[in-house]
Amino acid sequence: MSDQERRESFWSKKRTAHIISHTHWDREWYLPYEKHHVRLIRLMDTLMDTLEREEEYRSFFLDGQTIILEDYLQVRPERRERLEKLIREGRIHIGPWYILQDAFLTSGEANLRNLLIGHRDAARYGTISKVGYFPDTFGNIGQAPQIMKQAGIDNAVFGRGVKPTGFNNTVADSEYESSFSELIWEGPDGSRVLGILFANWYSNGNEVPVDAAEAKAYWDRKLADAERYASTGQLLYMNGCDHQPIQTDLPEAIRVARELYPDTEFVHSSFGEYLESVRKSLGDNLSVVKGELRSQRTDGWSTLVNTASARVYLKQMNQLGQALLERVAEPLAAIAHVVGEAYPHHLLTYAWKTLMQNHPHDSICGCSVDEVHREMVTRFEKSKHVAEAIIDDSKRAAADAVDTSAFARYGADALPVVAFNTTGWPRTGTVEIELDVERIYYRDGVPPEEMQRRMKALDIGGRVLVDAEGLAVACQAEDLGLQFGYDLPDDKFRQPYWTRRVKLTFEATDVPALGWKAYAWVKAVAVAGGEAAGEAGAAPSLVSGERSLENDRLRVEVADDGTLAVTDKQTGRAYRDLLVYEDTGDIGNEYMYRQPDGETALTTRGLAADIRIVEDEAHRGAIEIVHRWAVPASADALFEEEKREAVYFPERKAQRVAETVPTEIRTVVSLERAGRGVGIRATIDNRAKDHRVRALFPSDIQAKTHLADAIFEIARRDTEPAAEWRNPSNAQHQQAFVDVADGEAFGLTVANLGLNEYEVLRDGRGTIAVTLLRSVAELGDWGVFPTPEAQCLGVHTAELLLVPHGGDGATDGAYAASYQFQTPWALAQTRVHEGKLAASGQLLSWEGEGVAFSSAAIGEESGDLMVRWFNMRPEAAELRIAATAASFYESDVLERRVTDAAAGSSGDAFIRKLGACEIFTLGIRGAAPKSAK
Repeated sequence: MSDQERRESFWSKKRTAHIISHTHWDREWYLPYEKHHVRLIRLMDTLMDTLEREEEYRSFFLDGQTIILEDYLQVRPERRERLEKLIREGRIHIGPWYILQDAFLTSGEANLRNLLIGHRDAARYGTISKVGYFPDTFGNIGQAPQIMKQAGIDNAVFGRGVKPTGFNNTVADSEYESSFSELIWEGPDGSRVLGILFANWYSNGNEVPVDAAEAKAYWDRKLADAERYASTGQLLYMNGCDHQPIQTDLPEAIRVARELYPDTEFVHSSFGEYLESVRKSLGDNLSVVKGELRSQRTDGWSTLVNTASARVYLKQMNQLGQALLERVAEPLAAIAHVVGEAYPHHLLTYAWKTLMQNHPHDSICGCSVDEVHREMVTRFEKSKHVAEAIIDDSKRAAADAVDTSAFARYGADALPVVAFNTTGWPRTGTVEIELDVERIYYRDGVPPEEMQRRMKALDIGGRVLVDAEGLAVACQAEDLGLQFGYDLPDDKFRQPYWTRRVKLTFEATDVPALGWKAYAWVKAVAVAGGEAAGEAGAAPSLVSGERSLENDRLRVEVADDGTLAVTDKQTGRAYRDLLVYEDTGDIGNEYMYRQPDGETALTTRGLAADIRIVEDEAHRGAIEIVHRWAVPASADALFEEEKREAVYFPERKAQRVAETVPTEIRTVVSLERAGRGVGIRATIDNRAKDHRVRALFPSDIQAKTHLADAIFEIARRDTEPAAEWRNPSNAQHQQAFVDVADGEAFGLTVANLGLNEYEVLRDGRGTIAVTLLRSVAELGDWGVFPTPEAQCLGVHTAELLLVPHGGDGATDGAYAASYQFQTPWALAQTRVHEGKLAASGQLLSWEGEGVAFSSAAIGEESGDLMVRWFNMRPEAAELRIAATAASFYESDVLERRVTDAAAGSSGDAFIRKLGACEIFTLGIRGAAPKSAK
């Protein structure tokens, strides 16, 4: 039976029109947050009044995000009881998310915290809507089916990624990955959910007419539109749209429709009722759509992917905020918890919520008016400050539990420090800490002038850094001089003091995964037994020439124009012409990049650069490269006219002006002694408008596909776009890195900090292009919204890491190095004392080829240590965890107990086979740090 015959077979039966009332609530977008907030209060007031007055107005879907409840009750706390009653009665459906995020631009753990917090908030009202709701996500992540299944959700309802939706919510035709609006969506692990595509968008049942003549014309069109794509007679109509007010006369409109179409059952429905009806009516020949949904079978002009490079500074702040919470604060607080500290669930939830308020798709995507993004900067700072406070408290508590008594032999003035590695792999790298050599408190009664004199006169010479075994560690000590400080005790008023402070920079070596290692800055004097703490032996310089750096793995050479040649000593392969800067015009908007027709890109290839050595220490060498460049000042006058007239961006004819402005790019290229990669820190003084700046890294590897870090997945993507693609640009999303490899012997991974847009060029060289900056002048989409601050004028800094490898970055450590690159070290000063924890130890250890660590935290409901990994490869892997624990159990993304320890568990070890691309969460009850006393 053909698709058309099957459709006709279903339509010959009585069809049902499911009308689901909703509003898609962007908290902020073309209006600042508070202006949308005021409209939300009006909407919710009207909704509650309508539900209470109109029994036939059966229910309302509250956009899948519980933050709407918080926003409403912040202003209307007196209406909580009425709201709770309507939710308990099933009239208002809430959850499963906290906010409707952009999934590609938020981390895997942020996506899970969003789901977990949404479930917890909804559960307080007694009900959770089990709908995998992705109405307007700008593309959909491949692991969504697995995440939904683990959360007990067997469906996904979405608007983008399979069938294109253009600006202003217009629908365009093309070839489909799915034959119908109903489909089976399969994740890379094999998890499957029923997918429902908003084939006619999530407003196809909006503003249903009450007038009979208008209703007849409306429903003739709407019924035909839905039947065009539906595989069953169960037709979905979404009664609402962006910030759509409540249609209070909907019951009357439904009565009119019933009279006009007696062969059709019109139901004021809910997602639960609709999905149940669809499942009962489905045939067995739905299309199976696999993996990421990124609108690849389109012309490529309206995929919205370039939101990944709009206002890059937001993405960088987000990456840091996420890293501080999930990669530092949570695991550090877990370490502190197992030695007796209370785990700060309340503070972490507050910090996550504050951060996630920046994660809606029109917020983190950088595609709103300027006022919105100014407020986002404040939220990022607020979340970061809470995370930093948690980190400070946790590392201090953990460091005070580390046994540093081995340093007593160096005298009472030994200054111990503890380096914490909160990543999932052993780590060696350059760290910094500011130490207070001595303090004098105001409470001691010494006159301030005398306190300052004593601190200035303090002798800080003749000291060295040693580890707990007494081995000297090469260390750079910078005297920071006299400093003011203060303590904030829990039981006293603030305690100010003066101190003499130094900054130590050194290489922390082999710090265990999820662990710590103690050092001390001590006087180089003889101790009992004739031993001495002396200077570390001189290490060979990492600077091997005026323009070259070299360690045991890599050699870096800088050419006259600032390009790099990097030789991987492990494979013998050399990568050349790396780090060319490219500048092109951009006459698009915050949503989409559009290069002027016929323009030739400007590059720094052949542009002489100033080059000098800026660091030559035992732990690190660095070379500074300065490019002084002239680029066009802006787009021309025609562009201003095209913006005012809202000319669709692919049809714009503007060019850039001949006038240029100076652009300085100051790059520091660094190499650490044990570094797996070459560090790049580029600072751009941007004075130009309407342009894009990228860094180019030719891999010279011929591969039809490449790999990119996505959400719990190393996604394999085609370098050549689909046949339907017409956009000259094929930019795509990344999280931590992108990788071009031959799969056997060679590969080049480019890791980043908050640079979410890349493109693998079709230039014959397999060039990885990473967007560092994009300057645009308007929001775009459905109207004229100038955004002058999106030009991003001023100084911007971008950080990358180049990691050559042997062909499989998942197994040879390149991807682990990339994840570690995103994770800040944590160090704490402590005293000489005994402690529960050994001088070097870890929370737990694990092994698993091709497996990536994701998170370690204490479960809020269980109080157990919850640790998560994911399999980076599409084949099975074995995970072995060694930890001192009372018991193990398998959990899920909602931190629920699923099963007790599997048969592979033995003694202190837990062994688990991971399926292809599996996300795995383990609960550890009674966890105690390894090596703890």
